[in-house]
Amino acid sequence: MSLKDELKGKIPGNELERLSDRFDIIGDIAIVSVPENMNNYKQEIARAIMKRMQNVKAVLNKISKLEGDRRVADFEIIAGDSTETIHTEFGFAYRIDLKKSFFNSRLGFERKRIASKVKAGEEVLIPFAGVGPFAIPSASAGAKVLAVEMNPDACRCLKENCRLNKIKENVSIINADANDIPNMLKTDFDRAIVPTPYGMDHFLGSISSKVRKGGHVHFYTFKPREDIPGIVGRCEDMGFELEFYRRCGNVAPGISRWILDLIKKEK
Repeated sequence: MSLKDELKGKIPGNELERLSDRFDIIGDIAIVSVPENMNNYKQEIARAIMKRMQNVKAVLNKISKLEGDRRVADFEIIAGDSTETIHTEFGFAYRIDLKKSFFNSRLGFERKRIASKVKAGEEVLIPFAGVGPFAIPSASAGAKVLAVEMNPDACRCLKENCRLNKIKENVSIINADANDIPNMLKTDFDRAIVPTPYGMDHFLGSISSKVRKGGHVHFYTFKPREDIPGIVGRCEDMGFELEFYRRCGNVAPGISRWILDLIKKEK
């Protein structure tokens, strides 16, 4: 039974049409976006979610998009009493306070796919590292990971998550703006995993100088499908060979998140 089916008879049909059937689960927290003109039904919506999902202990209403340098959204608690949780994913645990740090639960398969490519002994650079969902699986595979994150709250969670997952010796954390990486780091890396925020495609140019020839870059971008050939062409002009690409989720009408697996050409 869908969320809307659960709410039939409790919310008028013309109102219910405005509500999305989709909601995210992060740990034991459900995240829903309640339209402003449905605020009177927030508690009913929260009860319906918790009835469907017995493990959910809190329901948050997302009331803003990602904002500011720390890339966090604003939430209000409409059921439960906390925005903190521990999310588990393919054997790894992530402690998160969703009011303070960003986390996308929909990229679990993608993170597992990338981690399967990481080899023991590699030096891996991860800007926009967040609470560690790319860094920790890579470190668990035996890589030496340098995680760069601007949000100090996310850095604190990342440090704790390294301890929880018993890989703290393999991860170094820098609390800094990822745009400063070219001037901040003197070493080159075998691999860069770049979960680029929306509108920051320029970052590929600055990160490319920190990847060794023959090294790998996993670059995320937000584009309509028809723009992908142009993005691939620009990557090739920058000295990369495209190994693989795929769409990994819609973010807005006509706009999707894409992953490009790139290899830096030897010549």
